[in-house]
Amino acid sequence: MRADLRRRLSLAAVLTVAALTVTTLPAAALTGTAPIGSAEAAAAAPGPIGIGPALTDDAQRGTFKVAAWTDAPRATVAKVSARIRQGDTVLAEIPALAPGNPWDPLTAGRFVLPAEAALRLTEDGGTIPALGTYAIDVTATDSLGNKLTRTDAGTLDFRLRPQFDTFGIGTPAWDDRNARPKGTLLGIQPGSGDAVPLSGRTITVAPTYTTPGSATTVVTDATGAFLGSPMPVNDAYATFEATFSEDSTEVHGSVAETRRVYEVTGRAVKITATADKKRALSGEAVTISGRVTDTAAGQAPLAGQTLQVSLGEYTSNTPYGTTVLTDANGRFSVRLIAASGLSTYDEYWQVRTADPFLKYTAVNGRIAVPWESRIDLLSRSLAADGRVSVAGIFRARYTLGTRSTGGAQYVQLEQSADGKTGWRKLAGAQTSDGYWTSFSVAGKSTGGYYRVRHLTSDAYAESSSNVFRLVRTSTRIVGMNAGPEPVRKGAYVTATGTLQHYTSGAWRTFGSGSVALQFQAKGSTAWRQVATGRPAADGKISLKAKATVDGTWRLRYYGDATHFTSPFSWADYVDVR
Repeated sequence: MRADLRRRLSLAAVLTVAALTVTTLPAAALTGTAPIGSAEAAAAAPGPIGIGPALTDDAQRGTFKVAAWTDAPRATVAKVSARIRQGDTVLAEIPALAPGNPWDPLTAGRFVLPAEAALRLTEDGGTIPALGTYAIDVTATDSLGNKLTRTDAGTLDFRLRPQFDTFGIGTPAWDDRNARPKGTLLGIQPGSGDAVPLSGRTITVAPTYTTPGSATTVVTDATGAFLGSPMPVNDAYATFEATFSEDSTEVHGSVAETRRVYEVTGRAVKITATADKKRALSGEAVTISGRVTDTAAGQAPLAGQTLQVSLGEYTSNTPYGTTVLTDANGRFSVRLIAASGLSTYDEYWQVRTADPFLKYTAVNGRIAVPWESRIDLLSRSLAADGRVSVAGIFRARYTLGTRSTGGAQYVQLEQSADGKTGWRKLAGAQTSDGYWTSFSVAGKSTGGYYRVRHLTSDAYAESSSNVFRLVRTSTRIVGMNAGPEPVRKGAYVTATGTLQHYTSGAWRTFGSGSVALQFQAKGSTAWRQVATGRPAADGKISLKAKATVDGTWRLRYYGDATHFTSPFSWADYVDVR
């Protein structure tokens, strides 16, 4: 065909295509959307599959994990694959990632490259040419055929992970009181897990927590090993930390390890001590004295040794302890003030050395520091028969609890004529041994001032209740006479007398209350009541009973709310014929 015809046909074809293009543009313009099936429509339509970021496993940097899901109804993620690349060069194709363990919160809902399939360097039989970072592309397909590829879903951190091997600080000694940090710095290869030495790296070693001192640095040798400068050890639990951090093309990460001085090579010494008291009240001084000698030098005295001397239950942290230096003869003496109420258990004094490089046996001894106590009265009474009864609670003054070592405590009822002086014991009792240490104590008395007192014990200091007064009026029967005498058997014997009470400083007649007539047959020791009655207004008493045998008769008044029961009256013998 001629060339001019070919050109003409080509022009016609071009015009035809142009005409077609012109006719289709208005449709898109009118609708405002791209035609179905166009590339723009495919890009605009969101898919049901989602892919999260791909994350390198820091423990095994030849592996990673990624989350993938589908929102398509009744669909599941069927396959997740990945590829590792450097720029446009694909270094590894991973056809399928394994589903994570649904019971492991770190891998549930994710897809992982397992450790057994970890990526490796080419020198280890893998496909990764060198240490560094690489792009991760992830493709996910669901059970309905939906598919999505996420380019640059994450970065594979394929660099050495730093790790300390056998970091330690040595064993400080009496004659070398220093920690000597040493160890080896290694890099853990991704994939193979091989450990390679990291040479020429700077390690920082610093005292931590309360350990005094400054940080030092040390550089690793060709084998990754390091030996730091001596670092002073001043206390029993000095702590040191080694740290390293790097972010380079070959190494990425930080590592830190801490070591504490648990053991030292010490010097054996002997501590002896005594306290001048077995019991000390709160606020009372206790003197503790003793000596420190050098066991390795034939018990020669050790001068200038710092000792911690304490008094109380928690002796290692007691707030009322002190420190003291031994003198030229190795001797020491301290004066501590006892404080009660700090422990429900026994208290102790203790002597320890503050030098962690001394080997010794701590010296201690039990000392009683009684709690301050109080007595609260619940009831008190003076009965007509002259019996004083008191009940109450004995307890610690400043707490509701009781001492576990307290046990039952002794209390005693005391009486005084004026409530101030001349106290004398009437009776004693033990408190109950429990949380509520109640007590009940009683004694005979004719009235006066009373109190309940606890005497000092190892558990509780002395205390007294409030002073209280109980009174009753004394009574008596005078002029007792029984007759007639002799009396015929079956006849009545009449007993007479006068009831009196002591009031306004004198004995006066008393016409109130109840009186009884009692009889004791000849040859018997038993008395029996045979008649009762009331005295007349002038106190006169007249009671009678039938006489059957020879015997003795007597009268008695039994008291009321304010009067004592009278003593028995004169006993009168009557002969029966």
